[in-house]
Amino acid sequence: MEEPPQLFLCPISMELMEDPVTVSTGVTYERRSIERWFFKYGKTTCPATMQRLSSFDLTPNHTLKSVISSWLDRASSSSSSSTPLCKELGRERLPSVLAGIEGTPFKVTALKNLKSCMEGDVAAQEDFVACGGIQVLGRVMTQALAESSAGGDFSAFRTCEEAGSVLAALPLSDDASVELVLKPDCMRPVVALVQRGSAEARLHAMSIVAKISRADRDWTAGVDVDDLVKSLLEVLSDGTSPKLSSRALDVLLDVTARSRGTRRAKAVEVGAVCVLVELLPDADRRVAERALLLLKRLCKCPEGRLAFAEHALAVSAVARTVLRVSGLASRLAVSVLWLVACAVAPAERVLDDVFMSGGVAKLLALLQVESSASTKEKAARLLRVHGAFWRQYPCFPTDLRDYLKFLN
Repeated sequence: MEEPPQLFLCPISMELMEDPVTVSTGVTYERRSIERWFFKYGKTTCPATMQRLSSFDLTPNHTLKSVISSWLDRASSSSSSSTPLCKELGRERLPSVLAGIEGTPFKVTALKNLKSCMEGDVAAQEDFVACGGIQVLGRVMTQALAESSAGGDFSAFRTCEEAGSVLAALPLSDDASVELVLKPDCMRPVVALVQRGSAEARLHAMSIVAKISRADRDWTAGVDVDDLVKSLLEVLSDGTSPKLSSRALDVLLDVTARSRGTRRAKAVEVGAVCVLVELLPDADRRVAERALLLLKRLCKCPEGRLAFAEHALAVSAVARTVLRVSGLASRLAVSVLWLVACAVAPAERVLDDVFMSGGVAKLLALLQVESSASTKEKAARLLRVHGAFWRQYPCFPTDLRDYLKFLN
């Protein structure tokens, strides 16, 4: 299908509008996008003009909707009656195809056609890489990103997103391909897509990062990791896409695995502990396990432990995962509680929260059922060190009181 006219694209999402509405400045947007701008993010301006709005009324643009519908009908008819641009992407054609992509003003359409030619065709993907395709994508993304940053039209960043989707379709399993993607021409635009791309573009960018990580290569060199972490936390806070949140957790795990000290403290500073704690109550097993692993890593630094102790729900959210989510979640939760309550002198409120959330009873139960010696030792140490404090509660069960005495 040919590239739609710019007028048909929402200025926010850069996607074809299905329900166009017009704001008081006269600019038309996709209803879902502009409502999100106003009501989720609390903005009071027109995104395209940045004029402050006196009214948030949205007027349906029936004329534009009708024109878009007619264009879709014609485009669908045209595409069904014509043959695809390429049914098979031969190596002999690739140099001219790649040159055409760099030279055409309709890069989004050209990149979509290229992606459709290579999907599921391993030989075509290998030929593409061998003929310098990754370098071409890097140049296209870098140029598009520069034009977008310089205040160019909205389609420039859309080009960067489409090039990212082509790159994500490649296996990137060999060292040579990984080396090419790690170059600034590719890596900086990929990080920009994670930070401010559409939901689909962010998924593609995180897929690229995941493939590089599997090759055990450090992709963070030359990247503003602090800004990236902040963007990933925003994705998790937003919570609109479970798939996107899952990918964001994977990238955060990779970032924290490659960092220590200052970088983890920076993650805490931009709210990582708060975001992760608030994920836990409604998290499924996979999300809970990864969130707990991230909390464990962050609580190894003083800033992380302090942020955890100061969060009103942190202790109870973690304690409730013990013996409830999975064996791995229980082990990770005990490690977090141990770091906060035994690695340093905890505040009394932390110990209060452990007791009031049922954490003490769960620690005692773990001594009976847990197979991990390390986890048992941490649970026993928590009970030995703070047992006297917990026994002072009038509501403390007698049988647990006797068991604590036995431990000591």
